[in-house]
Amino acid sequence: MNFPPLDFSRIRTYPLRERDNKVHREELARPWQPGGSFAAFIKSLPQILIGKDFRALVTATAEAVRNRRPVLVMMGAHPIKCGLNPILLDLIGRGVINALAVNGAAAIHDFELALIGATSEDVQRGLDDGSFGMNDDTGRQMNRALADGVAQGIGAGRALGETIVKGAFPHKALSLLHAGVTANIPLTVHIAIGTDIIHQHPTADGAVLGEASYLDFQKLAAVIAQLEGGVALNIGSAVVMPEVFLKALTVARNLGHTVDHFTTATFDMNRHYRPTENVVRRPTHKGGHGYYIVGHHELLVPLWAAAVLEQLK
Repeated sequence: MNFPPLDFSRIRTYPLRERDNKVHREELARPWQPGGSFAAFIKSLPQILIGKDFRALVTATAEAVRNRRPVLVMMGAHPIKCGLNPILLDLIGRGVINALAVNGAAAIHDFELALIGATSEDVQRGLDDGSFGMNDDTGRQMNRALADGVAQGIGAGRALGETIVKGAFPHKALSLLHAGVTANIPLTVHIAIGTDIIHQHPTADGAVLGEASYLDFQKLAAVIAQLEGGVALNIGSAVVMPEVFLKALTVARNLGHTVDHFTTATFDMNRHYRPTENVVRRPTHKGGHGYYIVGHHELLVPLWAAAVLEQLK
């Protein structure tokens, strides 16, 4: 084969000022001035990429609160283990968060916090000797609460919350389940049977687990049916909550509810397929906005909470 040299002198160029640019000087970060306010810090962030997305999410959340639209927080267990319950409880108390949906593990860690003020065992050590998840108190009390709730036609979140409200739980003020009852907001628990330690307990009843979770799925669908103009934030759930959210959304639309223009976001330490597709991209296809912000929960959630409160102020 023959490769004759190219004539670089014939390359076409154009003036720099005619080019479309993605970065402009007014979007650049501003150096921090010691002693400044938190609101000034947020304004100092670059209005580029995630800096821009974060501000948009904060604004959407504040607007949803002002317009009395739902702000739904969906979570796995990790935000609770990162110590974020006080932040979320404060947002519930201020009327920012008005619905929560969590997986079974989140409910367990929240329940244990209320009961003993601590949670999260050493999985490796317990797995090695067969004791992982085998404490009696958590499984016995939670399974009893779920059974009692199902007998009354009450879903998992409300049943667990009422048990904490009425029972001897010294640290109930730390509990999201407790706040769901006292603040009278929907807090639903979505159980995947076989994923949680209480399913190992001798008192576990598969029919109860399924019924309690199904009742909460119906309640979540009712929340999502009113999500137009609202916000759905998924924190740290890579599988269960994205899947449940997508199904509840299609139920709401199937029943004729308009849920087209709303904001979704995922906070997580890694990018995952299901949150990307089932929270950020697919649900917002008809006119909403979706954001995926990667970072540690113990930093992102307090930043988001503080920024929303500053904007509402």
